[in-house]
Amino acid sequence: MRMAELSAESGVPVATIKYYLREGLVPAGELTSPNQAQYQARHLQRLKLVRALLDIGGLSIVDAREVVRAIDEKAATHELLGAAQHGLFVRGEEVDDEGRAWAMGHIEKIAEQRQWMVQADDLYVKSLVSLLCTLRDLGQERLIDIFPQYAESADAIAQVDLEAIGDLPTPEVMVESAVIGTVLGDAVFIVLRRLAQQHASRKMFGTGDEEPSA
Repeated sequence: MRMAELSAESGVPVATIKYYLREGLVPAGELTSPNQAQYQARHLQRLKLVRALLDIGGLSIVDAREVVRAIDEKAATHELLGAAQHGLFVRGEEVDDEGRAWAMGHIEKIAEQRQWMVQADDLYVKSLVSLLCTLRDLGQERLIDIFPQYAESADAIAQVDLEAIGDLPTPEVMVESAVIGTVLGDAVFIVLRRLAQQHASRKMFGTGDEEPSA
């Protein structure tokens, strides 16, 4: 197919496709003349992946380029998924040395229990350090106490997530599903958590005669 057809098929404007080509996010087509190129199904699949990374995952062009580089270099699946999730938004603020040491103590204890490998300079570990310090600053020790239960739930969810994408046919489809599943899956889990909290609150604190909300 020509670029106009690729644009129509993907829903991505021609100017945007050209930009992705210049940035190395989409591989060049096969030249049929000095000013014409043919594109294949793999280009359409790559466009879907790039849009998922940029529009749904919110990755920067630089981070998206790292993901497609990992795909093109046939990186191991673990490295590939790590590249895809590296650019996803996480909260992280600098904390002082005392707070960092305190939070890392909690994290390393959980990591040992869950048999996780964690490093202090990991992006997500830094974010977790910041969040734990914020909980402490707000006097929410009870929430810190249930940190192990959160980790256990996260372990179970991660297993389900990876089982859902483990047999997908191509790296592009796997990464696309991982990014969409993480971003939208987080949103779905937030809603499910709210529903579960409503149910638990009704059981624990309700009078027994409330009608379920519509």
